[in-house]
Amino acid sequence: MPQMAPISWFLLFIVFSGTLLVFNFLNYYSFLPSSPMTNYQQSIEQKPLNWKW
Repeated sequence: MPQMAPISWFLLFIVFSGTLLVFNFLNYYSFLPSSPMTNYQQSIEQKPLNWKW
């Protein structure tokens, strides 16, 4: 069975690591989350808490 030179293993590692990084960056930045609706946040009513001891 032929042996691979250490530089070939290093080059293979660099190629696979670069592929993994590019794949993760593309997946992370391809998703655009929708911005939260400001009307929904303003419509939340808060009841005042009047503590009577």
